[in-house]
Amino acid sequence: MSSRALDRLAPRAREIVRAARELLEQDGPGALSMRRVAERIGIRASSIYEHLRDKQALEAALISMGFEEQAELFTQAVDGADDPLAALAAAYRDFARRQPHLHRLMTERPLRRDLLAPGVEAAAARPLLDATGGDLERARAFWAFAHGMVALELNHRFPPGADLTTTWRKGIDAFHGTS
Repeated sequence: MSSRALDRLAPRAREIVRAARELLEQDGPGALSMRRVAERIGIRASSIYEHLRDKQALEAALISMGFEEQAELFTQAVDGADDPLAALAAAYRDFARRQPHLHRLMTERPLRRDLLAPGVEAAAARPLLDATGGDLERARAFWAFAHGMVALELNHRFPPGADLTTTWRKGIDAFHGTS
């Protein structure tokens, strides 16, 4: 798990963030306590504060890693894609379904941009902005559509038997002006 966001941190802080990532993936955002992270690596919870300012800093490091991963996935998805919006939607959906806990940490609360590694959010957004011809509001609208679809899917809010593939396709088509 190579990460420029992690490379900015001291070795012990990287170890703490990696342990938090394992805990997050295993048990979800509610499991992220300094005590549990500390137990995972065999230190006292108070020792974490020597390496990371607070829990928000720990979460920001995890979110920064998530944005880095998304940037890479989204860039790969659009490379040579006939339909970049469809490719991005599929990559976003896949990311959220494979890592629902990280996705929730990244999206279900206010984002402390001031704590993120520099440039990670913009790097993740760049492929979508490019796919919408630089139209920032269109990119935001498309992200809101994709995010809403993913949130509803992850929370099992669609009725049983709903054809989500068709629903995704119709949403993407709407952004293309087709139906």
